[in-house]
Amino acid sequence: AAVAIAPIFIAIRAIPDGTGKNASEDSHLQEKGLPFYRDIQLLLIGVVVLAMAFAEGSANDWLPLLMVDGHGFSPTSGSLIYAGFTLGMTVGRFTGGWFIDRYSRVTVVRASALMGALGIGLIIFVDSDWVAGVSVILWGLGASLGFPLTISAASDTGPDAPTRVSVVATTGYLAFLVGPPLLGYLGEHYGLRSAMMVVLALVILAALVAKAVLNDNPSAIGGEGRRQTCIDSATGDGA
Repeated sequence: AAVAIAPIFIAIRAIPDGTGKNASEDSHLQEKGLPFYRDIQLLLIGVVVLAMAFAEGSANDWLPLLMVDGHGFSPTSGSLIYAGFTLGMTVGRFTGGWFIDRYSRVTVVRASALMGALGIGLIIFVDSDWVAGVSVILWGLGASLGFPLTISAASDTGPDAPTRVSVVATTGYLAFLVGPPLLGYLGEHYGLRSAMMVVLALVILAALVAKAVLNDNPSAIGGEGRRQTCIDSATGDGA
């Protein structure tokens, strides 16, 4: 995993400033922010998207096998339980806008992370068929809004929105790419249920740093006082 990630970060650092940007008459109005590796808020948003994308990707790749090997379900039942996770993801993304209209983005991200952590924790530590079935729905609900809301946060919490969004999106897709093989390696040595403790720890960390998605700039488009419509265009991520 480290060998795969290192060249990507080296390549990002080597990209000249301004690559991919179109010159415009208003370009002088755009402020230049800190380099992404020195922007603490952006890095914390990256932690959130890393955790939530990791939670989503791990379920997509390993949940049926986790139910079969870790809880003794038949392959058919394991696939049906995965459908429960998909249901949770779908419900979360269709109803997420309603909650964002009524609560702050920080509240929704933190609640999502805690809900996902509860579902993952129950699957890891509780030996019960019906608990496992309910827990995957919580897992799906918790993971559903992480990616789109962090993309939205990256775009309106600082200057140079295109660069910020690209950094956060790249971090999320790295989690989708690297997470499943890492869990497979850990599962081979310690069992899948134990391997999922890595996901649990990351999601709890995301809840702790969820305040990073707060937009305290009232002049920014899409601030906390306005409706977060960005989610509707972002829900076509790597689900």
